[in-house]
Amino acid sequence: MSRRWGMVVDLDRCTGCEACVVACRAENNVPTVGETEAARGRAIHWIRIERYWEGEFPNARIRFVPVLCQHCEAAPCEPVCPTYASYHTADGLNAQVYNRCIGTRYCANACPYTVRFFNFFHPVWEKPLHLQLNPEVSVREVGVMEKCTFCVQRIKAAELQAKAEARELRDGDVQPACAQACPADALLFGDLNDPDSRVAQLARSPRGSKLLEEVGTQPKITYLARLSWSGDGEDR
Repeated sequence: MSRRWGMVVDLDRCTGCEACVVACRAENNVPTVGETEAARGRAIHWIRIERYWEGEFPNARIRFVPVLCQHCEAAPCEPVCPTYASYHTADGLNAQVYNRCIGTRYCANACPYTVRFFNFFHPVWEKPLHLQLNPEVSVREVGVMEKCTFCVQRIKAAELQAKAEARELRDGDVQPACAQACPADALLFGDLNDPDSRVAQLARSPRGSKLLEEVGTQPKITYLARLSWSGDGEDR
């Protein structure tokens, strides 16, 4: 059975701590651009926490939504790439081939989620920060697009480990950095084609919805709606 990697984000658990953001930067060698470049709209975050207010004062509450590449089935970023740097893998990932990318930024313009980022400069890590770089992940150069890959290096490592042990991948064998670091267990990753996996079961929840579902991109990330306490003993 072919795999189809996906994620469930439980918004009822997310506290907005941004541990996932820090873990993603450390795992995937995401550069920090600095205050000046960030002010020009050139910040790079493979995953970000969107904040918004719900309700009216004085009962307004702050809410958090983690946003990353949605790994869409009908990804608008793929058909617009003139060099096929953005393509769909057999297991459902929206992959990015960095050495094919020529930086047209067509994919970023086509993405409705604003989760693709252009390298405007050669990333530099001052000593001793260069020692923290993950040797399993390439350092992207100036002029290419980059984005979340669901930590594909971890997926491949788990597949190789399972093959060496002559067994199939088990549910939970693969955890992206963001899911591993989340203290509230709000992010869950797994195979959507496995009906018994936790991610597939939660993706079928009546609480589930897709980000900008009306656009028709068919994302592989399902967001579980929050449960609010009504005061009469029922969750709404």
